[in-house]
Amino acid sequence: MEAAGTEKDASPSKPSGATAANAFGEEQEALVVNAWNAMKGDSASLALRFFQSTEPAAICVGSGWGKTKRIFEIAPGAKQMFSFLRDAGDAPLENHPKLKAHAVTVFVMACESATQLRNSGDVKVREATLKRLGATHVKAGVADAHFEVVKTALLDTIRNAVPDMWTPEMQAAWEEAYDQLAAAIKEEMKNAAAA
Repeated sequence: MEAAGTEKDASPSKPSGATAANAFGEEQEALVVNAWNAMKGDSASLALRFFQSTEPAAICVGSGWGKTKRIFEIAPGAKQMFSFLRDAGDAPLENHPKLKAHAVTVFVMACESATQLRNSGDVKVREATLKRLGATHVKAGVADAHFEVVKTALLDTIRNAVPDMWTPEMQAAWEEAYDQLAAAIKEEMKNAAAA
């Protein structure tokens, strides 16, 4: 029996390359690539903001980051899904070296795979990486709801990083790109769970 919000409730499996390429056109690609190019130089800082606030609340509010939804603020319990954070105590997470490295890896992978979606017609992540991600996510107990938390945090991070560029069309392009990546990881989660 599967609980609500698990793979049984998941959206259809990863679309074929032709479907992904058709859904993600030249205009969407340009929006994603332009935003990523604007963010790339600050990706380490943005990656930490993607997970948790790295500035005092007063600075965040004044800088436009105050309304950003971050992974650990949307879902505080998600910290326990990361083995390297379980014993972190009350230490500031922005100083945790493993979180920094993980945040950069996740943020850059999401953005890089988004920029390549139209050219490849599919999510561009190495098969071995997808398999590892699938197995790791299954082991950690990741469910569909967690992918939605990450999506919300990713979109808010990008929106706040490039506010002058942000439009409904850009949001839709990033949503499509993220959904493609999430579908690929979910497919590997199904494979890992069945193994």
